[in-house]
Amino acid sequence: MKDTYTHGHHESVLRSHTWRTAENSAGYLLPELASGMDLLDLGCGPGTITLDLASRVAPGRVVGLDVAADVIEQAEARRTETDASNVSFATGDAYALDLDDTSFDVVHAHQVLQHLTDPVGALREMRRVLRPSGILAVRDSDYGAFVWAPPDPLLDRWLALYHDVTTRNAANADAGRYLLGWVHAAGFADVRASSSTWTFADPDDRAWWGGLWADRVRLSAFADQAVEYGLTDATELSAIAAAWHRWAGAPDGFFAVLHGEILARR
Repeated sequence: MKDTYTHGHHESVLRSHTWRTAENSAGYLLPELASGMDLLDLGCGPGTITLDLASRVAPGRVVGLDVAADVIEQAEARRTETDASNVSFATGDAYALDLDDTSFDVVHAHQVLQHLTDPVGALREMRRVLRPSGILAVRDSDYGAFVWAPPDPLLDRWLALYHDVTTRNAANADAGRYLLGWVHAAGFADVRASSSTWTFADPDDRAWWGGLWADRVRLSAFADQAVEYGLTDATELSAIAAAWHRWAGAPDGFFAVLHGEILARR
């Protein structure tokens, strides 16, 4: 099944992905981990979360899979730097994992389901490779629940445009609120839902978050798709980028990113 990744892998996107750690992106899972567990990280991107999780389950086997070969190369380079001998990275298809049934104690997917045209199908495949009583851990943001101040009509336009692009890609930008239903539909019964946020409010955090989104709305695959689909043009995207910089410079600037989280047992 062909999915279109709304973000792509421009540097401004990977700037965010490489910031992610087990602590800031998988805290809900950490208490469940133990030495010796075998773990699959699906949609691992550049591997920062994967390597953090691997340190918690060592000497358990950890496999990181992503559909993008160039990002897997970055993950492998990072693995080499950290000498994580229990980790391997490879390309893979979320709908058809080249892995044996019941081969992992944990399957983790961070910010993956929101980009898929068939999230329930991918979850069924994750369930297939889990061992009995194995743990599924999925976390996705919910763009419709993002909040910020001060208000700016151009940031409202950014959010509407993002939803329009993801809708054209047959994906769901508001995945966080739907995780519970999707996991139930995939056959999981023992399920626990939670939520958490990333908050950007101090000057350094605002500069980082606002700067990367200013670049993303002009330079990433999101920008290319938005123009290709006839939803906007370069002039409007530049104006939205300027709004992100204004927000970052506001002394009372605040931005909260809500995530839905699910822990489920097979």
